[in-house]
Amino acid sequence: MSVYSMTGYAQAVVPVAEARESVEAGVASGAAKGGAISIDVRSVNSRFLDVAFRLPDEFRALEPALRDVLSSGIRRGKVELRLTVDRSASADSGAGWLQPVPAAQLSELARMEASIQSWMPNAAALSVHEVLQWCRSTKPVVVADEQVLTVARQCIVQLREAREREGARLAEVLQVCVTKLRALTREAAPLLPQVVARQQERFLERWAQALQSAGGASAAPASQQTLAERAMAEAAAFALRIDVAEELSRLGVHLDEIDRLLRVGGEVGKRLDFLIQELHREANTLGSKSAAMDLTRISVDMKVLIEQMREQVQNLE
Repeated sequence: MSVYSMTGYAQAVVPVAEARESVEAGVASGAAKGGAISIDVRSVNSRFLDVAFRLPDEFRALEPALRDVLSSGIRRGKVELRLTVDRSASADSGAGWLQPVPAAQLSELARMEASIQSWMPNAAALSVHEVLQWCRSTKPVVVADEQVLTVARQCIVQLREAREREGARLAEVLQVCVTKLRALTREAAPLLPQVVARQQERFLERWAQALQSAGGASAAPASQQTLAERAMAEAAAFALRIDVAEELSRLGVHLDEIDRLLRVGGEVGKRLDFLIQELHREANTLGSKSAAMDLTRISVDMKVLIEQMREQVQNLE
């Protein structure tokens, strides 16, 4: 299964044929005079599914059905669906001008013109252009509700494909960051024994200096032995406090889980977001326990990569 981004855009435009003089003219509740319907959907990242509609008034009743169509294909993201109807003539590239005007329409128009002129003798006569415009505007173009939903489903499929392509690119970026984090983890692992041993030596040297300045040389041999044992215990405790082997191990486990989620795909955004928080926590602990400049540098580099991953994960579904 693929990894999906929450960022995407899709558009579907479908021409609407002129309604014939039959029962088909009364099929739909959402009728509009126009040549085409257009649906475009855009989405950006969001913690949950947040849907907004931009619909003409005659299609407001379709909002619940359109919401179901969106939620069936999209789980997360701030999504805006915009529906527009072309109010021009038929989409058949000028066919409306070339078709003959029905005689019944001309007869009715002439009757109306005569009636108006009988009451208003000074009214101007209709021109040919006005007659054609009136006849065109009286040809209803019916947009069925199911036709709108079909276009919406096509648009959602295109949006899913766009989000899939974007998700694949984001997954590649995350994989690069994971590879770099693994390299930093491998770089830090050999430094741990050296750092611990060096810190133990420094601790014992400072302990000996403290004893000497406090008159420890004049103490009894048994007392000196007890102080030496205590110094070794304190050095061991200090070595445990600065040991980051567990943090590096947990980093490796989290990176393995991120690899697995990217391979499995699906709705992995929230899980990856949690793992990014855990990675950041381990990198912070590594920096706070660091007793060497090399480990401090590695911790900073890790946090930079983890922050880059966080920015990408915020866009995953």
